[in-house]
Amino acid sequence: MKKILIIILLITFSSSVYASSCMIMAKAIDDKIEEVQKLRDEAMKAHELGDHQKSDELFAKAMAIFKN
Repeated sequence: MKKILIIILLITFSSSVYASSCMIMAKAIDDKIEEVQKLRDEAMKAHELGDHQKSDELFAKAMAIFKN
């Protein structure tokens, strides 16, 4: 009986730890999305101004964020 109680407590505790990490992971994703969006906007502006080299560099940085 004691072992069952310990197992139940461990399962309950470990699942609540993982549940609280959802918001942390969501925030991390939101931060990356925001960073990529800023880089994309800067890259499009550079493209419109004819600075294609800078545009390519900014797009490459944005793509690198997805790979990490």
